[in-house]
Amino acid sequence: MKHRDHLGNEGDLQQGGVQWMTAGRGIIHEEMPQQQDGLLRGFQLWINLPAAEKMKAAGYRDITDTEIPRLDLPKGGQIKAIAGEVTIGNQVISAPVKGGSTDPLYLDVKLRADETVTVPLTQGYNAFLYLFEGQVSIAGEAVKSDHLATFTDGDKVSLVAGDHGARLLLLAGKPIGEPIAQYGPFVMNTQDEINQALSDYRDGTLTAEPSLL
Repeated sequence: MKHRDHLGNEGDLQQGGVQWMTAGRGIIHEEMPQQQDGLLRGFQLWINLPAAEKMKAAGYRDITDTEIPRLDLPKGGQIKAIAGEVTIGNQVISAPVKGGSTDPLYLDVKLRADETVTVPLTQGYNAFLYLFEGQVSIAGEAVKSDHLATFTDGDKVSLVAGDHGARLLLLAGKPIGEPIAQYGPFVMNTQDEINQALSDYRDGTLTAEPSLL
């Protein structure tokens, strides 16, 4: 995936890599797919910012596959940590992206057939998984491929893979607790703020840096 934006950033997202972008006060960008043998699979997930940070400076970084730490599981599965930090068993995996007001946890999980893993979660955080291959069971309830499952509050989740294993994304983060108004790529707190963002975009002032007085 080729990336280019108005800030001058350019990126070439290779297999297994991650693009981490902060939209902030605005970033005009394009992503151009680069298929290999006609195949491409990718995931785009948006993390909201609290009102106090919505107009922060935009940012962009590429994280290569080799920069993402891995935890190899006893039966051949693997967990890649994209954001956050987690301790599984007695091993800590610390991702390239950490902290921030929402303190996101973002794991890429691969389980072999009938493999089980328990992942600790922070009590009070929102959490969900998206299963894109195989089948996984949580508390005795099966989740099928191409389905998303949200969790009730707790301090851990135990995943049990089906007969053909499982591939999934597991995410958690601190709730912001603010109202959401959304239109297209704009996510604000009120409809008036959405209208202002649209006006600023049309006028070319949305992405401009504020002047220092």
